[in-house]
Amino acid sequence: MNTYNGKITLAITGASGSLYALRLLECLVAANYQVYVLISSAARVVLDTEVGIKLPGNPEAATIALTERYKAQPQQITVFGKEQWFSPVASGSAAPKQMIVCPCSTGTLAAISQGMSDNLIERAADVVIKERGQLIMVPRETPFSTIHLANMHSLSQMGVTIMPAAPGFYHQPESINDLIDFMVGRMLDHLGIEQSIMPRWGYSN
Repeated sequence: MNTYNGKITLAITGASGSLYALRLLECLVAANYQVYVLISSAARVVLDTEVGIKLPGNPEAATIALTERYKAQPQQITVFGKEQWFSPVASGSAAPKQMIVCPCSTGTLAAISQGMSDNLIERAADVVIKERGQLIMVPRETPFSTIHLANMHSLSQMGVTIMPAAPGFYHQPESINDLIDFMVGRMLDHLGIEQSIMPRWGYSN
């Protein structure tokens, strides 16, 4: 039986920025975390458009595809469908205490801020909020409308961390991967996971 460092729920929605999610998943697997992955239908379209990955719609097939892609241990990655209400993430007694929505569409942002719970991503986020866990949301949109900002403000007041996909440039990035690692490194820092992909201010790796 595998012993993992922890469990995390990773939700991937239809906002641009699927490379952030893939790199984060890669890092979570490398850090020996068990990851429950929730992928919206729009996210599958974006993955194909941005990265050329045609992820199967069937949760079991998607689990196999991601497990093979990242050379994960058996059951280290589990993909759940949008209406698998009996999955661990749907219940406060079984869901991981940490969840990150990356990238987060403004539609998902709005639904979570209002407690809609119409699909498993929204329900999983609602569970983490009500159980006083750690929820990080990585919105990728520009510009933000007053509605978007109001939803972010509402979630922030609930203790949710709002981390827009806005990489910095002080580390002198030389590639798109450097920009991706900047954001993923910050995500890992907030999740409390050791990382060496992005040097901290005043230090170098």
